[in-house]
Amino acid sequence: MRTPSSEDARRQASVGRYLLILACSLLAAPLFVLFVLRLGAPKCAAHAGPGTFVHLRCDAALPMRRPLSIMRADARAGWIELLYKVMGPGLHALASRQAGDELSVLGPIGQPFTPHPERPRRLLLGGGVGIPPMVFLAERLLDAAEAAVKPLVLMGSEVPFPFRTRPSTLIVPGIPAGTIACMPLLEEWGVPSRLASRSDFPGCFPGMVTELADAWLASLGPAELEQVEIFCCGPTAMLEASAKLARRHCVPCQVSLEEFMACAVGGCAGCTVRVRTPSGPAMKRVCVDGPVFDAYTVF
Repeated sequence: MRTPSSEDARRQASVGRYLLILACSLLAAPLFVLFVLRLGAPKCAAHAGPGTFVHLRCDAALPMRRPLSIMRADARAGWIELLYKVMGPGLHALASRQAGDELSVLGPIGQPFTPHPERPRRLLLGGGVGIPPMVFLAERLLDAAEAAVKPLVLMGSEVPFPFRTRPSTLIVPGIPAGTIACMPLLEEWGVPSRLASRSDFPGCFPGMVTELADAWLASLGPAELEQVEIFCCGPTAMLEASAKLARRHCVPCQVSLEEFMACAVGGCAGCTVRVRTPSGPAMKRVCVDGPVFDAYTVF
């Protein structure tokens, strides 16, 4: 008899169910509106991993579900958190929901990031809507027993960040002088973070987040580079730049892809991506085969 795997358990937990909204927090920004949604989801929280997502119905009048990355999950308390920007009819409808309402949710879905113990220096790169999975991964790495070296989280955005930035008190060798803006939540966890933007935000690196990552990687010696692994989520151009960066420094890199999805369970094959395999090119479904892939197989 076959022993059930963790993947079997995750798929069993991914059945559709109605989940209770525990809290809905508004994060107002100058150019847009953001919400942090906390859902009571014991099974989802128990099986969620950084990089996985949920597929939820924003409103009964809108049949198409929306995929949203999981930003945090607390298995003991039985909740998950989602961060989303209000845009389009679906997310506008979701923004009108209140604590105590129920949502139809499918999740967790997808393959998570998989850190390798032999690569304890983890570099996390998040861009735009790719920031939430990096927060989740940073928190999980902190919880892991092997997290002797805390991850470094670099985030990029050309619009105001979805949090109030502040100067970091954590020293990060190899980061250009003047780059001091950080994410307060990560700072409270003791996880070093730095921000990049070409929009002249105070304390941010004046360029792309991959350029900031390049500066940090260039400061490491050969032995240190052998311990580095990159994890990335963001726009496709950023993922491609991250893959090139990883190749240049000869370090492994995992990327979480963004694709439009219809069913999100692998049935419609509407979110396929071409990847390289040992037997040749193949088409993989981002929803269930991903969204996390080895960057070298995609870019």
